Amino acid sequence: MGTPLGDFVRAKRDSIQPEALGLPERGRRRSPGLRRLDLANRAGVSVEYLTRIEQGRDRNPSVAVVNALADALSLDPAERAHLRYLAKITGGECVAHPRPAPPRREVRPAVLETLRLLEPGLALVTNRLGDILARTGAYEALMGGTGLLDAEAPNLTRYVFTDPRARELFADWDAVADEQAFDLWLGPSVENSEWFTAELAPVAGADFTGRLNRHVVPARGVLRLRHPSGAGLRLRRQALDITEDAQQLVVLLPADEETAEAVERLRRARRLPALRAIS
Repeated sequence: MGTPLGDFVRAKRDSIQPEALGLPERGRRRSPGLRRLDLANRAGVSVEYLTRIEQGRDRNPSVAVVNALADALSLDPAERAHLRYLAKITGGECVAHPRPAPPRREVRPAVLETLRLLEPGLALVTNRLGDILARTGAYEALMGGTGLLDAEAPNLTRYVFTDPRARELFADWDAVADEQAFDLWLGPSVENSEWFTAELAPVAGADFTGRLNRHVVPARGVLRLRHPSGAGLRLRRQALDITEDAQQLVVLLPADEETAEAVERLRRARRLPALRAIS
């Protein structure tokens, strides 16, 4: 049985071509990417030890080994941070519980006040599970006709993978799906993420489960929406971590003048409360 750490190392190794690292081509092979021997040599570990890590038989590599693997795989800063996190949970520092306490849903008054000050902008408070905990009236005006906010406790991850309307709304659905699946690794706790994943997997199917161990750090480019109103929207995203509550304040900024005008039309067309917090 593999581990998150081993799955990531193997997936990343398979995605790298030897020539990208200045290594000679060693002829045809059945599996893609970098050979285990080449990675072991670059990291300064034995092939046997690397095999144990990839297969989940070694769950406690040292910090030096984790850093050496990051160097050998030429990981960028985001990928390095993800590798360190996977090493942490694989080593047992975060122990799963079968019935975890639900993540914090209350939004601090200071954060709600910040959200009010952002009106009439597009902003929301969420967590890495995809729970939408509070949003501005402008965000509600934008998403009110998409189905995302229909549930009593809206969840973006569940919407992306189980609501057919999401595939029409998100012009780059695959990229958004990759983001939501990846973010589950960064949930409020390992216990929450595992519980949510187990609950969602049976209804979301292979589109969801096939992404869970892919471990490709998403680029998070411009968000493109095919809005039900007929407008094509392009939005830039800025996120501020609220670390103590494992939440994020996310602001969506129009990426062009056409989007800004379309958002303003949607906001004026709906008479909504300035702020909506979900308890």
